Amino acid sequence: MASNRHLGRIVALQSLYEYEFRHSDETPVDVDAVIERNLDRYKDDIGDTKFVSELVNGVIEHLAKLDETLQPLAPDWPLAQVARIDRNILRIGLYELLYKQADVPSRVAINEAVELAKSFGSDNSSKFINGVLGTAYRTLVEEQGDGNTSEV
Repeated sequence: MASNRHLGRIVALQSLYEYEFRHSDETPVDVDAVIERNLDRYKDDIGDTKFVSELVNGVIEHLAKLDETLQPLAPDWPLAQVARIDRNILRIGLYELLYKQADVPSRVAINEAVELAKSFGSDNSSKFINGVLGTAYRTLVEEQGDGNTSEV
């Protein structure tokens, strides 16, 4: 069985994938209802449901900034052309790198994203995710030095 937080990231990924797939200006999606429904399947295995909700809502809150930050990290791959599952894994990983450093070490954020890519992405997804998030770490986190990247 996956660890509590790893399973939480899986549920967050499912929720973000569904949100992106269904949400539009004409058809808004109640993301909290999506999270609740997805969490219900794992209610006995995930103790920290707040973690999942914060992760999903944090990614959605910073979605434009995350996408703007991701694009130059993989210039040969326009974000709109990246597979939806990979795009959401990248968003989760980058969100944790930039906004959750106090709770999630950078190495853990990257490793967790790579594991999600191995489980849910294509054959090359894990390498792509590792490369993009590794570049994000080197250019946005490591070079910051003070570790305060919440203003990125």
